[in-house]
Amino acid sequence: MVTAGNVLTKSGQVIITDGTVLTRPLIMRLQFYNIEAIEVSEDSQSDDATASSAAANVSSPVHSRKLQTINELQTFQLDHSIVLSSLKTSFEGYVENGIAPQSDVLLQQVRELYDSCKTSLELFEMLHNMRNSDDSIYVHSLNVALLCRCLGVWLKMSDDDLDTLTLCGIFHDIGKLKVPKDILDKPGKYTDEEYALIKAHCKLGYDLLKSLPLNDHVKKAALSHHERCDGSGYPKGLTVEFIDNYAMIVAIADVYDAMTAARAYRAPLCPFQVIANFENDGLQKYNPKYILTFLTRIASTYQHNRILLNDGRSANIVMLNQQLLSKPLIQFDDGSCLDLATQANLYIQAVV
Repeated sequence: MVTAGNVLTKSGQVIITDGTVLTRPLIMRLQFYNIEAIEVSEDSQSDDATASSAAANVSSPVHSRKLQTINELQTFQLDHSIVLSSLKTSFEGYVENGIAPQSDVLLQQVRELYDSCKTSLELFEMLHNMRNSDDSIYVHSLNVALLCRCLGVWLKMSDDDLDTLTLCGIFHDIGKLKVPKDILDKPGKYTDEEYALIKAHCKLGYDLLKSLPLNDHVKKAALSHHERCDGSGYPKGLTVEFIDNYAMIVAIADVYDAMTAARAYRAPLCPFQVIANFENDGLQKYNPKYILTFLTRIASTYQHNRILLNDGRSANIVMLNQQLLSKPLIQFDDGSCLDLATQANLYIQAVV
């Protein structure tokens, strides 16, 4: 059987495109997302010969690798939830009862979770496939820590600096535990008063961390991860020469994770939509070395992947456009190519 239309998760993420032949790994993927039924059409060539061929594919190396990927996703999800529980216990124990967080233990757990992914593509795919609409402070903090460590590796930072950067990601949003939950979870637009409370989480986080035996970069990242290099950020409107370097890296990971999370008003964005948002928002807001490294490596990670356009067509990425990373050169199944940079109304809606 083949799919009769794109298959979406409950949060709107495309996980199987229209016209895809269903295989056992794909059915397992549907089970993973708790999708009980989809629209399909009969495959007219499903005769005995085709069935024999499909049976042969079950034991093929390609199929085994796909099954392994499913198992690795389930293992990562379990390990992610264990670290998440540890992070939640540690944060709440400190904020509510004054019990100092065991930063060394948290760092080791995040480091091991990061190392469980063999490649950056695997890490990004793991995080992307786990997105849901109830992402919390803790999920966001853990994901930002993982993304920070990944960007630090791409920047060729030393092991000690990677650990410091990872801690910056872990603790950057701890101040949100001091913001009323009903405001944090509000689905609609904030009032000016509510937005002022949201912005206060930076100073609240710094105040929580300043007495702890943590590297100063960790404390500054909590305070300054919403500052922008052009002075448009908060809480102080600092410009690039006054913003901590680690805070500038956390800022990028923070925005990326927020964009790829589902929200009440939109589905999670795919990596190329996030790249486009960074490009449209203005790269001058971020340190050029950090943002260009991050976006270039993300785009390169997905080169040659299958993608879905906003008009419903699917294609493969064949070449990146270094001047506009969100708009690569793509090739359709009939062999024709299209430079998305020449198409203002076309964009990549999903990586599949």
